Amino acid sequence: MGTDGGPDGESESPAHPFVAVAFVEPTGIGQRFGKRHWPLHVTLLRFDTAPETARAAVAGAVAASGVALPLRVRIGEDADFGYRARVRVSLVEPDAGLQTLHDRLREAVAAAGGRIHSPQHTGHGFRPHVSVQGERRVHAGQVVTLGRVALVDMAPDGDTDWRVTLAAWP
Repeated sequence: MGTDGGPDGESESPAHPFVAVAFVEPTGIGQRFGKRHWPLHVTLLRFDTAPETARAAVAGAVAASGVALPLRVRIGEDADFGYRARVRVSLVEPDAGLQTLHDRLREAVAAAGGRIHSPQHTGHGFRPHVSVQGERRVHAGQVVTLGRVALVDMAPDGDTDWRVTLAAWP
Protein backbone atom coordinates (compact mmCIF):
# COMPACT_ATOMS: atom_id res chain seq x y z
CA MET A 1 0.00 0.00 0.00
CA GLY A 2 1.31 3.46 -0.86
CA THR A 3 1.76 6.29 1.58
CA ASP A 4 -1.50 7.90 0.47
CA GLY A 5 -3.57 4.83 1.31
CA GLY A 6 -4.00 3.57 -2.24
CA PRO A 7 -2.34 0.47 -3.69
CA ASP A 8 1.13 1.14 -5.13
CA GLY A 9 1.03 4.79 -4.09
CA GLU A 10 -2.01 5.66 -6.20
CA SER A 11 -5.11 7.14 -4.65
CA GLU A 12 -8.57 6.95 -6.13
CA SER A 13 -10.25 10.21 -7.14
CA PRO A 14 -12.84 11.58 -4.71
CA ALA A 15 -16.53 10.81 -5.22
CA HIS A 16 -18.22 12.87 -7.92
CA PRO A 17 -21.87 13.08 -9.08
CA PHE A 18 -22.86 11.09 -12.16
CA VAL A 19 -26.01 9.85 -13.83
CA ALA A 20 -26.54 6.97 -16.24
CA VAL A 21 -29.21 7.80 -18.80
CA ALA A 22 -30.69 6.63 -22.08
CA PHE A 23 -31.13 9.65 -24.31
CA VAL A 24 -34.30 10.01 -26.39
CA GLU A 25 -32.78 12.91 -28.35
CA PRO A 26 -29.44 12.48 -30.12
CA THR A 27 -26.63 13.54 -27.79
CA GLY A 28 -22.93 13.27 -28.57
CA ILE A 29 -20.01 12.37 -26.35
CA GLY A 30 -18.54 15.59 -24.96
CA GLN A 31 -21.80 17.50 -25.43
CA ARG A 32 -22.35 20.10 -22.68
CA PHE A 33 -25.75 21.36 -21.61
CA GLY A 34 -27.14 23.40 -18.74
CA LYS A 35 -28.70 21.74 -15.74
CA ARG A 36 -32.13 23.05 -16.77
CA HIS A 37 -31.71 22.26 -20.48
CA TRP A 38 -31.22 18.50 -20.69
CA PRO A 39 -31.82 16.63 -23.93
CA LEU A 40 -34.86 14.37 -23.48
CA HIS A 41 -33.79 11.20 -21.66
CA VAL A 42 -34.71 8.38 -19.30
CA THR A 43 -32.68 8.41 -16.09
CA LEU A 44 -31.43 4.94 -15.21
CA LEU A 45 -29.47 5.76 -12.04
CA ARG A 46 -27.99 8.78 -10.27
CA PHE A 47 -24.95 8.14 -8.08
CA ASP A 48 -21.69 9.44 -6.63
CA THR A 49 -18.40 7.64 -7.11
CA ALA A 50 -14.88 8.24 -8.41
CA PRO A 51 -14.78 8.97 -12.15
CA GLU A 52 -12.75 5.85 -12.96
CA THR A 53 -15.19 3.73 -10.98
CA ALA A 54 -18.21 5.32 -12.68
CA ARG A 55 -16.97 4.42 -16.16
CA ALA A 56 -16.08 0.87 -15.17
CA ALA A 57 -19.36 0.28 -13.31
CA VAL A 58 -21.57 1.52 -16.15
CA ALA A 59 -19.60 -0.30 -18.85
CA GLY A 60 -19.69 -3.54 -16.83
CA ALA A 61 -23.38 -3.21 -15.99
CA VAL A 62 -24.40 -2.65 -19.61
CA ALA A 63 -22.32 -5.63 -20.74
CA ALA A 64 -23.63 -7.86 -17.92
CA SER A 65 -27.26 -6.89 -18.46
CA GLY A 66 -27.69 -9.00 -21.57
CA VAL A 67 -30.07 -6.30 -22.85
CA ALA A 68 -29.85 -5.79 -26.59
CA LEU A 69 -29.82 -2.12 -27.43
CA PRO A 70 -31.54 -0.25 -28.94
CA LEU A 71 -34.65 -0.64 -26.80
CA ARG A 72 -38.01 0.53 -28.07
CA VAL A 73 -40.24 1.61 -25.20
CA ARG A 74 -43.76 2.97 -25.11
CA ILE A 75 -44.61 6.20 -23.34
CA GLY A 76 -47.47 6.08 -20.83
CA GLU A 77 -49.45 8.73 -19.01
CA ASP A 78 -48.13 11.97 -17.54
CA ALA A 79 -47.42 12.34 -13.83
CA ASP A 80 -46.04 14.96 -11.46
CA PHE A 81 -42.77 14.20 -9.64
CA GLY A 82 -40.46 16.01 -7.27
CA TYR A 83 -40.90 18.41 -4.42
CA ARG A 84 -44.55 19.46 -4.25
CA ALA A 85 -45.11 17.60 -7.54
CA ARG A 86 -43.58 20.45 -9.55
CA VAL A 87 -41.88 18.34 -12.24
CA ARG A 88 -44.11 17.17 -15.08
CA VAL A 89 -43.02 13.83 -16.58
CA SER A 90 -44.23 11.25 -19.05
CA LEU A 91 -43.98 7.78 -17.56
CA VAL A 92 -42.44 4.94 -19.55
CA GLU A 93 -44.60 1.83 -19.64
CA PRO A 94 -43.03 -1.14 -17.82
CA ASP A 95 -40.25 -2.70 -19.88
CA ALA A 96 -38.21 -5.73 -18.77
CA GLY A 97 -35.06 -4.60 -20.60
CA LEU A 98 -35.13 -1.12 -19.08
CA GLN A 99 -35.69 -2.58 -15.61
CA THR A 100 -32.79 -5.00 -16.11
CA LEU A 101 -30.45 -2.18 -17.16
CA HIS A 102 -31.46 -0.20 -14.07
CA ASP A 103 -30.98 -3.21 -11.78
CA ARG A 104 -27.52 -4.09 -13.19
CA LEU A 105 -26.42 -0.44 -12.87
CA ARG A 106 -27.64 -0.29 -9.26
CA GLU A 107 -25.83 -3.53 -8.42
CA ALA A 108 -22.58 -2.45 -10.12
CA VAL A 109 -22.48 0.96 -8.43
CA ALA A 110 -23.29 -0.55 -5.02
CA ALA A 111 -20.62 -3.26 -5.46
CA ALA A 112 -18.08 -0.53 -6.32
CA GLY A 113 -18.93 1.35 -3.11
CA GLY A 114 -20.76 4.19 -4.84
CA ARG A 115 -23.51 6.21 -3.16
CA ILE A 116 -26.87 5.89 -4.91
CA HIS A 117 -29.11 8.97 -4.85
CA SER A 118 -32.73 8.46 -3.79
CA PRO A 119 -32.51 4.69 -3.17
CA GLN A 120 -36.28 4.68 -2.56
CA HIS A 121 -36.64 5.37 -6.30
CA THR A 122 -34.54 2.38 -7.34
CA GLY A 123 -35.23 -1.33 -7.64
CA HIS A 124 -38.98 -1.88 -7.17
CA GLY A 125 -39.37 1.90 -6.75
CA PHE A 126 -37.87 2.65 -10.19
CA ARG A 127 -40.37 4.62 -12.29
CA PRO A 128 -38.74 5.38 -15.62
CA HIS A 129 -39.90 8.62 -17.17
CA VAL A 130 -39.03 11.43 -19.54
CA SER A 131 -39.22 14.91 -18.00
CA VAL A 132 -41.21 17.47 -19.95
CA GLN A 133 -38.85 20.25 -21.13
CA GLY A 134 -41.19 23.09 -22.07
CA GLU A 135 -42.37 22.39 -25.61
CA ARG A 136 -39.98 19.43 -25.92
CA ARG A 137 -41.66 16.29 -24.68
CA VAL A 138 -42.90 12.82 -25.54
CA HIS A 139 -46.57 11.84 -25.59
CA ALA A 140 -48.68 8.94 -24.31
CA GLY A 141 -48.67 6.07 -26.79
CA GLN A 142 -45.49 7.24 -28.52
CA VAL A 143 -42.76 4.62 -29.01
CA VAL A 144 -39.23 5.96 -28.51
CA THR A 145 -35.89 4.34 -29.23
CA LEU A 146 -33.23 4.25 -26.53
CA GLY A 147 -30.07 3.51 -28.48
CA ARG A 148 -27.41 3.50 -25.80
CA VAL A 149 -26.65 4.07 -22.15
CA ALA A 150 -24.67 7.24 -21.49
CA LEU A 151 -22.64 8.40 -18.49
CA VAL A 152 -23.20 12.08 -17.69
CA ASP A 153 -20.96 14.15 -15.42
CA MET A 154 -23.26 16.23 -13.21
CA ALA A 155 -20.55 18.77 -12.29
CA PRO A 156 -17.82 19.01 -14.93
CA ASP A 157 -14.78 20.79 -13.51
CA GLY A 158 -16.79 21.22 -10.28
CA ASP A 159 -19.42 23.43 -11.96
CA THR A 160 -22.89 22.20 -10.99
CA ASP A 161 -24.59 24.50 -13.52
CA TRP A 162 -23.42 22.30 -16.40
CA ARG A 163 -23.61 18.67 -17.50
CA VAL A 164 -21.43 16.81 -20.01
CA THR A 165 -21.82 13.41 -21.64
CA LEU A 166 -18.62 11.46 -20.97
CA ALA A 167 -19.19 8.08 -22.62
CA ALA A 168 -21.87 5.82 -24.04
CA TRP A 169 -22.39 2.08 -24.48
CA PRO A 170 -22.57 0.04 -26.64
